[in-house]
Amino acid sequence: MAKKKAKKKATKKKAKRASKSRDVLVVASKVKNYIRSQGMMCSSDAVQAMSENIYGCLDRAIERAQANRRSTIKPQDL
Repeated sequence: MAKKKAKKKATKKKAKRASKSRDVLVVASKVKNYIRSQGMMCSSDAVQAMSENIYGCLDRAIERAQANRRSTIKPQDL
């Protein structure tokens, strides 16, 4: 079991390093304004987490388009 825990920690560290080197894909001020308009508050990490989710979504869309032998991402890939 100790090996699994160590492996998970190493994976999380790699993900954190990768996320710091990536550009933020969302407009933070727009995201925060929308969240505030709904009567909620936004943590400082939320915008980066949203950006990481978008990277994941785009990566899956790219894989799907490539699997369909296309070089164009279409709405159905998302």
